[in-house]
Amino acid sequence: MKSPLLTLPGAVPAEGVDEGVAAHYGDLFREQRALADGTGFVDLSHRGVVTVTGDDRLAWLHLLLTQHVSDLPAGQATEALILSANGHIEHALYLVDDGETVWAHVEPGTQEALIAYLESMKFFYKVEVENRTADIAVVHLPAGSIAEVPQGVAVRETPYGRDLFLPRADLEAYAGQAGPPAGILAYEALRVEQHRPRLGFETDHRTIPHELGWIGSAVHLQKGCYRGQETVARVQNLGKPPRRLVFLHLDGSEVHLPVAGTELRLAGDGPDGRKIGFITTSVRHHELGPVALALVKRNVALDAPLLAGDTAAAQEVVVEP
Repeated sequence: MKSPLLTLPGAVPAEGVDEGVAAHYGDLFREQRALADGTGFVDLSHRGVVTVTGDDRLAWLHLLLTQHVSDLPAGQATEALILSANGHIEHALYLVDDGETVWAHVEPGTQEALIAYLESMKFFYKVEVENRTADIAVVHLPAGSIAEVPQGVAVRETPYGRDLFLPRADLEAYAGQAGPPAGILAYEALRVEQHRPRLGFETDHRTIPHELGWIGSAVHLQKGCYRGQETVARVQNLGKPPRRLVFLHLDGSEVHLPVAGTELRLAGDGPDGRKIGFITTSVRHHELGPVALALVKRNVALDAPLLAGDTAAAQEVVVEP
């Protein structure tokens, strides 16, 4: 869905999966600094929105999700995954229950597949699943923001800020009072700095939660059965995920930023050396310069200097091997 905020001065449309909102509004670093200082907002209205209502909503979701949600207090935000039977990540949900409804936002374009799976699992449970993407827009307020939250709007309060489930019809009016807009590139730069994985960026068809550090924040190890739990338990007990997420400081002298998918090799092996990983997300940060998230093989030395294509990269541990 194309956001009406693309008509704001300086708005440059994003491409790829984030198409429909602004990449930036003319000054990427200024927008990053504003978010870091707790001002402004980010238009995330391209993300999918799914709601679950009914008396059994939390008990039912508890059976399907990796997170413990059966006793989720109203207003408490959490994250959860849906795994395949082999433990590979299929969906990531960012949710909150307001006491009557579970609100979740998901990656753009994934809501229909998610709803199809949820509908197939309803059985006799008293729940209703609805796609609210057409009438609800997600707006992100950074941590420390003092922007007013409209009455009656569901809110996810996290250490990184607040996600508002705002009526889409109110988006333009709210943007006029929420402060300066920041584009998705500024939001992504701070996400990378915070080492937070994103479905479809840090994940591929064989990613398991341990590789990305999603244990704890999105996967609860003390709950009952869910699809893919056997893989989670086995890796947790053996401690051997095949890959691990790292944060990379990239050589700032390069004009071109290594794009997602760029192969990583050990620096001493040269450009034709053995591939040990790949870039998942790369950004230009207002303080850190060029940085990235990447997946590398578990046994790569923690202090090993790397090459991302021809660009030197120094790793910082996100997930311990």
